[in-house]
Amino acid sequence: MSSSFANFGNELYSGKRSYNFVGAKKVWFLIAAVAVALSILIPVAKGGFNLGIEFRGGSEFTVSNVKTTDAGAGEQAVQDVVPGAIPRVANVAGTTMRIQTDKLTDDETLKIKAGLTSAYGVTDNEVTSTFVGPTWGADVTKQALIGLVVFVLLAAVLMALYFRTWKMSLSAVSGMLVTMFITAGVYALSDFEVTPSAVIGFLTVLSYSLYDTVVVFDKIRENTAEVSASTRRTFAEEVNLAVNQTLVRSINTMMVAILPVGAILF
Repeated sequence: MSSSFANFGNELYSGKRSYNFVGAKKVWFLIAAVAVALSILIPVAKGGFNLGIEFRGGSEFTVSNVKTTDAGAGEQAVQDVVPGAIPRVANVAGTTMRIQTDKLTDDETLKIKAGLTSAYGVTDNEVTSTFVGPTWGADVTKQALIGLVVFVLLAAVLMALYFRTWKMSLSAVSGMLVTMFITAGVYALSDFEVTPSAVIGFLTVLSYSLYDTVVVFDKIRENTAEVSASTRRTFAEEVNLAVNQTLVRSINTMMVAILPVGAILF
């Protein structure tokens, strides 16, 4: 399997095997445009992202050494005190349950804590509660957005300095923005909870996208450096060759990126 993949890469690099990516550029642009449009419409249609308590604020209970991991028991304990509430209950570490709710009063917190103690067969000391205020949540959101903007701006400056041509820099940043929108759309579609860890995963995806873009564009620059003096291939053919030559590396980068991002999200 590995040898055949290596042969596949060698054939692409030598030009013996080639896929006409540049010739189908209109198709790729259309696919990217549709993907970006859907990535914008999906969160709008769903009413936004599934924000974690760190962003939206609220109350969180942690129950340790539970006798059962039944999520329904935690939901019922909350709804007995706050009818109509829709708590988020999750088993986070084997015998530990996490229950998140909207903001609660002190009296509601004490009653729910007692209910969870009974529902999961634990002692009072094994149920802890914390509160995340809206101000802190808004500050986390602000910092996450600032981090994202700074990342994109630094990437744009890096591209401009490295490639020394605004066309390649603009193309690189545009490609990264497409990745950003599509990744956000996947977050919304899959209903992943957006937590600080998820934001780190998001920035990790953009980092790998930026790295792969630099690799591909660097090869394009190398192949097209003397294209005007050559009669063997046109500019478009040299670009297409560069994309083919870096295809295996792009696939490897994608596979490597899945590992840390998957660990962060799951």
